[in-house]
Amino acid sequence: MAILVLKLALTPLLIAVASFVQRRWGAALGGLIVGLPLTSGPVSVFLAVDQGSAFAARSAIGMLLGTVAMSVFCAVYVLTARHSAWPLSSALALAACTLATFAASLVPQNLALAAAITFPALLALIAFIGRPATRAAAVSPPWWETPAQMAIAAAAVILITAAAQLIGPMWSGLLAPLPVFGCVMGVFSHRHAGYSAAHGLLRGIVVGALGASAFFLVVGSLVRSGPLAVTYASATIAALVVAGLSHRLFDAAA
Repeated sequence: MAILVLKLALTPLLIAVASFVQRRWGAALGGLIVGLPLTSGPVSVFLAVDQGSAFAARSAIGMLLGTVAMSVFCAVYVLTARHSAWPLSSALALAACTLATFAASLVPQNLALAAAITFPALLALIAFIGRPATRAAAVSPPWWETPAQMAIAAAAVILITAAAQLIGPMWSGLLAPLPVFGCVMGVFSHRHAGYSAAHGLLRGIVVGALGASAFFLVVGSLVRSGPLAVTYASATIAALVVAGLSHRLFDAAA
């Protein structure tokens, strides 16, 4: 019962914090927070508790590669949204993300190989997306958006962890970083604040994905050999440090 309560509370709380950051400090920093493992991180913790450290280590490989698929969504949305409305942009981006996810499922389950693919791919996608040409004015989302995102986040954590034994560690990992919030928030920004807002938000997500990838790399490296508390505390510190440095490097002056 305690684990279920934690599943219902932890990820929604993180989503609420991300929503507050976006409203208070704008698209780029909001995207950075969304790019962190707000859903996939708790999924990893619960997989380790429910399925064991070996399962969590293998799923971390899928999560590493899943951040690339999530970032492909962001890049394709930015590319197509310049000249297209949000329905076409989101459909094409979701199709590209699906293809990238299936491609990632074919990669051998090796942590070093996954890291060697993930970090260069994310840097290339950040360069491809580029900086927004203009700063977009902040737009307040409707009152129901944050509660809806919190409910979706809780549902995603419960569904993936419940199905983990059936779908296995690789697919549990690949599905955890799917761009649910990138899609919802990107479409909202595009519709209500214009292309530049969506551009800044989605670029921020890919920058934040560098921090998420650091999280999964640490989990994959340590979870078999040490206490879970130490593993996930170390992974969280790594994610925050890498995300902060990445924001300074790529977005602070944007």
